[in-house]
Amino acid sequence: MTMNKVEKIDDSVRVNHVLISVSDKSGLETFVPRLLAINPTIRIFSTGGTFARLRDILRGEADACLTQVADYTGQPETQGGLVKTLDFKIYLGLLTETYNDAHQSDLKRTGGVPIDMVVVNLYPFKETIAKAGVTPEQARGNIDIGGPCMIRASAKNFIRVASVVDPGDYGQIVEGMAAGKGSIGLALRYRLARKAFAHTAAYDAAIAGYLADTAFAAVEKEYQLENS
Repeated sequence: MTMNKVEKIDDSVRVNHVLISVSDKSGLETFVPRLLAINPTIRIFSTGGTFARLRDILRGEADACLTQVADYTGQPETQGGLVKTLDFKIYLGLLTETYNDAHQSDLKRTGGVPIDMVVVNLYPFKETIAKAGVTPEQARGNIDIGGPCMIRASAKNFIRVASVVDPGDYGQIVEGMAAGKGSIGLALRYRLARKAFAHTAAYDAAIAGYLADTAFAAVEKEYQLENS
């Protein structure tokens, strides 16, 4: 396999396409309107409960800028939102490189767009397992898959994409974009990438710790086992 070798990137990247899918929706009511004030033509992709929250925040502006991920990919969400963002078109948008002609050709072929910012935080696994009497099934159900994948993909591609995992960073992001006339510089993208990988590492450590501390007998007790 031949690896891509990136030799040319942009210091500042204009944020035109944003993917937002969060469990912690705090701060969106100020963050998203500020994004639109900085770049009125921004396009936002979202899923499930986040999409509903953004429609409520944006009201009359929603139809012009807000798109469900399912409408963008052409693939409906599965039952219970089990699969929402695990789609080629999404990851092409996250991982594409600006000065890679093959990537640009793939975007054109699929009707995709480069995603410039990902705003994702994860299912509340630690909060779930901290509750008294939590079952293995409740814990398992709160293991996020799509979220960590998007965080890792966008953080890996910090040369072009801002990976945002902490609502506490919304303020500095919009301030940076305002100063950059709608763009985010490499220094901020790199700081966000560091934080993103630390976030997913801590999340995986919590899952691994829970599984290590949970006896198999508790798992057997949880489910009806069928022999096939």
